[in-house]
Amino acid sequence: MKEYEQEDPIPQGDLALQLTALPRETNGFGDIFGGWLVSQMDLAGTAMASRVAAGRVATVSIDRMAFMVPVAVGAQLSFYTQTLDVGRSSIRMLVEVWSDDPLSSEWRKVTEAVFVFVAIDGSGRTRPVAPRR
Repeated sequence: MKEYEQEDPIPQGDLALQLTALPRETNGFGDIFGGWLVSQMDLAGTAMASRVAAGRVATVSIDRMAFMVPVAVGAQLSFYTQTLDVGRSSIRMLVEVWSDDPLSSEWRKVTEAVFVFVAIDGSGRTRPVAPRR
C-alpha cells in the first residue's frame, strides 16, 4: 500500500481550494462532470506547486486517477494537496477531493490523483526548482 492510500482515509496535505458544485457543472445524469472536477484539481495542484517551485509551473501528467463516488449538485468540495516528491525541475503532488454533501451530511473522499508539474521560466522553458529555505 502506498503512503497516500489508507484503510480509513482522512484528507492528506493542505487545503488548497474550496468551492460548491453548481448545476452548470453537471453531466447528462445530473452528477458533476468528471472533467470539470479534474480541471479544479489541476487549479488546486498548480497553486500549491507554484509555491513549491517559487514561480510558474506547467502540468505535464496525471500519474493516477480514481473516482470513488459521484458528486451531487450543491456539495461543498475541498481540495487537498500534498507534495510527494521534488526533483530537479519537477514536482509530484497528490491532489484529493473531499465532499460535504448538504443533503446527506456525509463527508467523504470523492477522488484523488497524482499530478506532475514542471517549473518553467518566463519563456515556457523548464527551469530548476528553487531550493527550499
